[in-house]
Amino acid sequence: MRTIPIRQSLHKHSFALGAERNLVMLSALVSLLVAIGGLTFIAGIAAALFWAAALICLRRMAKIDPILSQVWFRHIKQQDFYPARASLWRTTGGFKC
Repeated sequence: MRTIPIRQSLHKHSFALGAERNLVMLSALVSLLVAIGGLTFIAGIAAALFWAAALICLRRMAKIDPILSQVWFRHIKQQDFYPARASLWRTTGGFKC
């Protein structure tokens, strides 16, 4: 039987600074916008504190589940209730004469 090795780079999650890459970049962008938008020393400190707190939270999330944000997005897309009947616009599939 032939075995094919699966390389780690093909199924390894994309992390940056220990958290999901896209969430880290989003939090950095928000903190940068706060710092540039305020243009004060206090705004820069607030942006740095926000980014540090967001990074801590995102690292904890990554320890729980590496793709937790994708699981959550898939969860909120699902409906609360699926009725046990077809919709009003469904055709019966029969031929019309």
